[in-house]
Amino acid sequence: MIEAKRKEGESIGAFLRRFTKKVQLSGVLKKSRRLRFRQDVKTRREKQLAAVRRSNVTRERERLYKLGKLED
Repeated sequence: MIEAKRKEGESIGAFLRRFTKKVQLSGVLKKSRRLRFRQDVKTRREKQLAAVRRSNVTRERERLYKLGKLED
C-alpha cells in the first residue's frame, strides 16, 4: 500500500505530483492493469463442453433459419 502525507507548506499540486510518482514507481497500476483482463485457464473438460454448446447453438440456429423462423 502506498502512503503519502502532505508536507507542511506543500501545495496540493506538488503533493499530487509526488503521490503520482510514488504510485507509478511502485508498479501498482501496472499490476492492476495486467490483472484486469486476466482470464482463468479452462480445463480440458470445460473446453469440450463449451465446444458442444457452441455446436448445438449453431445447429439450432441453422434449423430455425431453414424453417423461416429466424431471419439473417
